[in-house]
Amino acid sequence: MAGYDDYAAAVRQLSARIREGERGAAAEAERRRSLHAGVTQLGQRLAAQEQRLTQLAAAAGLPAVADPAPGPGPGAGTGPAVGSGSAPGPAPGSAPGPAPGSAPGPAPGSAPGPAPGAGTGPGGSGVDGDPAVVLAETGRLVDEADRLGQQAEALAQRPALLPTWSPTSRAVAVYAGCAAVGALVMLVLVVANGIGVVDGFTLGALTCAGLPLISFVAGWLILGRWGRPALASTDPPRYAPLGFVVCVLLVPLAYCVTLLLFRVVR
Repeated sequence: MAGYDDYAAAVRQLSARIREGERGAAAEAERRRSLHAGVTQLGQRLAAQEQRLTQLAAAAGLPAVADPAPGPGPGAGTGPAVGSGSAPGPAPGSAPGPAPGSAPGPAPGSAPGPAPGAGTGPGGSGVDGDPAVVLAETGRLVDEADRLGQQAEALAQRPALLPTWSPTSRAVAVYAGCAAVGALVMLVLVVANGIGVVDGFTLGALTCAGLPLISFVAGWLILGRWGRPALASTDPPRYAPLGFVVCVLLVPLAYCVTLLLFRVVR
């Protein structure tokens, strides 16, 4: 019976080892599947980031980054060129001796020294990196790149002119500024009319129609040029009726205020 008990114990021990091996193999297979899925996901995210960065560069007018040109193959250009005039080697059958003043080589039978960098892993630490740790670090870098890309995209969604303002406030400010410039030109025309350079008909025509229309067109063009975000696919709102009312009211109003001031001063 002792022999049977030993046999049964050996069978149980072997069965336990087989089960442990199966569990280990299943865990390793699951680990490999998880790593493969993580690498695939990171590859898809990197491809999406590259496509989005290409779109941002095109919207900003930057040239696309070309793929790096492949370098020379291993060993290319390392051997001496035939017929290049290099010094010939030693004659056949002659033993090459050491160069004058060179240190003698190792004695016959001695163990050669270790080659530089031999036996070291990535970074010279001598320890191979854990794929899971490398994948986690790569995922962290991709997350950071996503965050920076979202910030760049948010900035590209803003126009260059008054980026923090609302479209309506921006339009009112632009049209009012153009109308103010038109009012200054109108003041110059009033002074010119006072000294006889500009007649009254020209002054009235420019004040009532010319300068308001020019101010409106200038504001409309400014909003179309600098009020459009870099990533906008359509023209920005320019609020033409609002701008026309602002320009038509402000320039003649400035003219009336100027006349009142002149009468008060006189």
